[in-house]
Amino acid sequence: MLLIVLDHSAGVPRRAAFELVSAGRHLADALGVPLAGLVLGDGPDGDAAAAALAGFVPTLYRVADPALAQGGHEARTRAVADVAGAKGARAILLTANRSGQAVAPRVALRLGGALLEDVTEVRVEDGAVVAERLTYLSRAIATVRAVAEPVVVSVKPGAYPVADRAEADGVVESVAVAFEPSDAAATVQPAERAARARVALEEADVVVCGGRGLGDADAFEAHAVGLADDLGGAVAATRAVVDAGWRPYAEQVGQTGKSVAPKLYVGLALSGAVQHLSGMNRSGVIVAVNKDADAPIFKVADYGIVGDVRAVVPALRDALKALD
Repeated sequence: MLLIVLDHSAGVPRRAAFELVSAGRHLADALGVPLAGLVLGDGPDGDAAAAALAGFVPTLYRVADPALAQGGHEARTRAVADVAGAKGARAILLTANRSGQAVAPRVALRLGGALLEDVTEVRVEDGAVVAERLTYLSRAIATVRAVAEPVVVSVKPGAYPVADRAEADGVVESVAVAFEPSDAAATVQPAERAARARVALEEADVVVCGGRGLGDADAFEAHAVGLADDLGGAVAATRAVVDAGWRPYAEQVGQTGKSVAPKLYVGLALSGAVQHLSGMNRSGVIVAVNKDADAPIFKVADYGIVGDVRAVVPALRDALKALD
C-alpha cells in the first residue's frame, strides 16, 4: 500500500493535497500497490476535510483525536507512523511544507525506512523508488534512490498537477492511534488567519513580492499589497523586508523562507539574489520592476521594467482597472 498524507486548513483541503494525489497515483501504479489517503484532525474540520477528499482515493483513513491539535509535529508523527506501520505501507508521501518537512524525517526514523526530501519528481526504476530534487540553490538537479522500505517522500508543492476527482467516492475508515504524553511535549498555538482572507502563499497562482527597495512598510503596503489585491494574488517578501519588520516571516520567499511556483510572479524592487531566486525560480511567468537595469532579477525575468516602482506600479494598477 502507498499512503499519502492529505493536508487541510480549517477543513478545506489544500491545493497541495490534490497535487499529492497525482503523485501518489503515479507512484502506486508503478509499484503495483493500492493507494490510500490519511486525514488528520479532530472535530468538524476533520469531518469536512475527509468528506472533501474521499472522492480522490479508494481508501481514506481518518485519525480524529484532540492530541493532534495540541501536540504539533510529534503528534502528527505518531499518527502517520502508526497508520503506515499498521497498514503495511511501502511508501508514505507528504507535502514538503513546514509540517511535512518536520514530520517526514521523524516518520522515516521511527519506521526504520528511507527518506527522500523535498522532491520534484518520484518514480520507480528497477523496482526501487527514485526521486529528483533541486540542489545548489535550485541550480542543479540531483537524483536520489531509496535503499530501504518504507520510503518516506516529501513532495515539493507545485511539482505535480492537481488531480481529478475519481468516479466514485472511496471508503472512509476511522483509525485509533494510541498517543502518548510525550507527543504533547511541545504544544502549538492557534494559527493566525491571513490578512483579508488572502490565498495561501504556497497555493497562489499569482504572487507579488516586494523587496527592500520599496523604501518602507507603508510603501510596501501601498504598492506590493495593493497590486496583489488587484490581481487576486498572494503577498510575498524578501528576507531583507522580513528582517526589517515590514512583513511577517510567513510571507518570506527564498532559501530560508518558502518556495513558490505560481503561474505569475511579480517582483517589485528586489535585486534577485540567488538565495531569493532559489525560492521562486519555478514560477511560470516572472515580471520584474527595478530601477537598476543590472539587477540579477532581470536575468530570470520574462518581462522586465526598468523604473521606480513608485511610478510603475500605480501605472500598472491603472492599466488593470482599465481592463475591467
